Formats: sequence, C-alpha cells, structure tokens
Amino acid sequence: MELLFVVLLGFCIGLAVRTAIPGHDTYGSALVPSIAAAASAIVWEILTWAGWKFDGGWIWVVSLVAAGIVALVLALVIPRSRRTNDQALLQQLSKPVS
Repeated sequence: MELLFVVLLGFCIGLAVRTAIPGHDTYGSALVPSIAAAASAIVWEILTWAGWKFDGGWIWVVSLVAAGIVALVLALVIPRSRRTNDQALLQQLSKPVS
C-alpha cells in the first residue's frame, strides 16, 4: 500500500516540477510526472530490498527527493534537446534537393 502512495506522490512532484519549469510545451503533459513516479517506485523498491523499513521516514524522504531530482533534470534537459534536434531536422529538411 505504501508503494502506491509513494508512486502517487512521485507523480505529483513530477507534475509540480513540470508546471514550474519553463519549456513544458515541448513534451507531453504526462512524460515528466510518469518518469518521476517510476523513479520513486524504483528507489523505494531498491531501498526495501536493502533492508530499509517501509514505516521509516527516511525511505520516504529519499524516494521522493529522487523523484524530484529526476523530474527536475528531465524538465531541464528535454526542452533543450528537443529544440536542438528540431533545429537540426529543420535544417536538413530545408536543404534543396539536387
């Protein structure tokens, strides 16, 4: 049950980061929140396998901070990469055919 809550909170963190960082018009509305939710679930599972108790506070902190970091990195990297790739494709498609 706790895994469900951590995934939901990770999604909400990703959603908040997506709306707070400019450039969110270059990717889908669920991309960053979904990956943040997956990151929180993966970190949660790794920590439970490592022996951390699910009712401890640190497992929550680490999992949700990891979701926030992943969401922030994605929200900063994706728009820059997308614009660079779009410009390169535009240049390639704009060349006259010989």
